[in-house]
Amino acid sequence: MSDKIKFAVIGCGHIGKRHAEMVSRNSECELVALVDVKDKSVLGIESYDVPFFASLDDFLKSGIEVDVINIASPNGFHFEQAYKAIDAGKHVVVEKPMALNKQDAEKLIFQALHKHKQVFAVMQNRYSPPSAWIKEMVESGRLGDIYMVQLNCYWNRDDRYYKPESWHGKKDLDGGTLFTQFSHFIDIMYWLFGDLTNIQAKFADFNHKNLTDFEDSGFVSFDFVNGGMGSLNYSTSVWNQNLESSMTIIAENGAVKIGGQYMDKVEACNVKDYVMPELAPTNPGNDYGAYKGSAANHHYIIENVVDVLKGRNTITTNALEGLKVVDIIEKIYALKKNESYEF
Repeated sequence: MSDKIKFAVIGCGHIGKRHAEMVSRNSECELVALVDVKDKSVLGIESYDVPFFASLDDFLKSGIEVDVINIASPNGFHFEQAYKAIDAGKHVVVEKPMALNKQDAEKLIFQALHKHKQVFAVMQNRYSPPSAWIKEMVESGRLGDIYMVQLNCYWNRDDRYYKPESWHGKKDLDGGTLFTQFSHFIDIMYWLFGDLTNIQAKFADFNHKNLTDFEDSGFVSFDFVNGGMGSLNYSTSVWNQNLESSMTIIAENGAVKIGGQYMDKVEACNVKDYVMPELAPTNPGNDYGAYKGSAANHHYIIENVVDVLKGRNTITTNALEGLKVVDIIEKIYALKKNESYEF
């Protein structure tokens, strides 16, 4: 593919606008359409001189040539829209989560294989310098056997975020705290250490009873299939602002901690016969008005799509990895129904 790769973006909220911006900035890309159920005048997308559609169906009927459709709509629409786009013969970039259950994620993968199309799962935190550094530390074996991993995700999400008119907080569209807020960090943990087993969990809803359809906090413990044990402690009930997203790793040859609000800095590195290098600065979190979220690395996602479709590289986060994050979260949430059950 020597010509520009043509993109359309579905969902023109904060993340969708970021997708559109990154496509527009890339010299090998062309933005050909935007899609959203809201009126164009209220979305703040006047700067994009491209056709605008109220639905994916309307866009597909238009006959506009497109190679890749980016799905940045509410979580509950990801599977249906991605499936429809693949069925129409398009590659898809799917924001996290790629679906709200494993069964739908599997259907999406099967359809993509059937249609010979690519599914790019958006997990942009993998591109941050601390993530790339700890990946090399683990894969090189420098840390030795992994003993214990603790993932802490303590954020603030209050009535500034969970507004009545928003899809946030609604079970069928949001999916839950782990899907919307913390799936990026679960992805990093899976990327580093593999699958989980012997999962046990406890949940609470401290101050979101009038804001969401689900829990705001949880303790989760588990073993890694590859060895070692771990825990995930999370909450969106922190007062006023995000506190931290951190991962502490206790291993045979040392201990490291990646921390900060968005797991964006190395806070501790005490490893046998090793001197910590200076890492490149991490991009600030995406700005959502009163909130910031995961690292602003979407330009890497678009670059990877271009490289893959032009045969220059492989997918950074493939559909099977996106499925595994959905699978892990679904297994954790299954314990709400029967807290004595273990996977």
